[in-house]
Amino acid sequence: MSKLALLGGKPTIAAETSPDMFHWPIVTKEMEDAVLEVLRDGNMSGTDITKKFEAEFAAWQGSKYALAHSSGTAALQGAMYGIGLGPGDEMICPSLTYWASAVPALSLGASVVFADIDPETLCLCPKSFEAHITPRTKAVMVVHYTAMPADMDGIMAVARKHNIKVIEDVSHAQGGLYKGRMLGTIGDVGACSLMSGKSFAVGEGGILYTDNLEIYERAILWGHHDRHSLVREETKTGAGGLPWGGYKYRMHQLSSVMGREQLKKYPVEMAEIDRAMKYFWSLLDGLPGIRWCHPKDEGSTKAGWYASRAFYDSEALQGLSINRFIEALWAEGVHHCGAGGNRPLHKHPLFYSIDIYGHGKPTARVYLPDDVDPRALTGELPETERINGRIWGEPWFKHYRPEEIRPYAEAIRKVLENYEELLPGDQWQQDKVTGNWALTRRRE
Repeated sequence: MSKLALLGGKPTIAAETSPDMFHWPIVTKEMEDAVLEVLRDGNMSGTDITKKFEAEFAAWQGSKYALAHSSGTAALQGAMYGIGLGPGDEMICPSLTYWASAVPALSLGASVVFADIDPETLCLCPKSFEAHITPRTKAVMVVHYTAMPADMDGIMAVARKHNIKVIEDVSHAQGGLYKGRMLGTIGDVGACSLMSGKSFAVGEGGILYTDNLEIYERAILWGHHDRHSLVREETKTGAGGLPWGGYKYRMHQLSSVMGREQLKKYPVEMAEIDRAMKYFWSLLDGLPGIRWCHPKDEGSTKAGWYASRAFYDSEALQGLSINRFIEALWAEGVHHCGAGGNRPLHKHPLFYSIDIYGHGKPTARVYLPDDVDPRALTGELPETERINGRIWGEPWFKHYRPEEIRPYAEAIRKVLENYEELLPGDQWQQDKVTGNWALTRRRE
């Protein structure tokens, strides 16, 4: 009988891990008291607390302006409108990301052109970005995917060369650094989700931040009617008071007050997670078939390691499929892991053939020249199309407790040192791992 649990052996992780090792977010007494005060005051829909949160968040980022939103999706759309994305424009975006990085562009009349990833960072490849530029390219959406910083030096060089606006989606990497600079402050505007599954969690919400006054003002005009008094007259041109986009995007103050408390403790939590994850990976050093995905540049970090992905090399394990590997890990008691990442967005018909608004033609083509096909603009993205069979989500430890982390590393070591026993029963197809539209598990 094999010692692997999947083949009848005893699981490595027999004892229960502490409930808080994987629970997120960490809610403190201070958070509870602050939320209750807002509830008792009936001040959920005001903006006084939100403005304080924005000022504190901007100071943390080193940005001049911040604007809190009802969701990360709203913040990203606000950033798109803020930089002037509109009918007939194209926005380049990596295909390996959550849909909110791209779909809101369609509501602005723009088309999305997807570019390939760098297989070492899982983020936008600067060369593919440049290869997908057309005369209609207005903006690029840079996603710091699963906490990995994108190659901002390469991306910014391309963007400035072609006069393209840069939006940073920092939903996976709040507080992360690229060569010592805060993610979201390198491009023209940063935006991110702050929902409860993210590293910086406030419940539900998002935030936009920038040094550009015009971008900030346009985002206000789009979905924050009660802030129009902050906008210069030359920007709102006598049309203040009503939301230009017809949206009401302000953050409710239960989230704002959570955000203020989160700012006080998040740096400590980031450091704790970073220490735990690095310890975990130190125990796996030298094992065949896996390696971590971590910044190589000095001064670059993975912040809170949100939904972090690691690399899997099937060829180093005689073709053992990633799903068989994960199946064996689950049998050993490693339940906080999974194969793949996001499904490639460029494979979804929404960006090519769906008439969303009843124009009588696909929404993505309404404002493009008749001879331009959005699908052809994207083309093939080979790295993106095969990446889901080459990455897996490792356990996300929230606390540095070596005695609880070690069994997880021992379980992985056990599987990899005995992987040949898994080959005969491997019925999975390595190239058929599709990923999911979302990475955060939510409760129904």
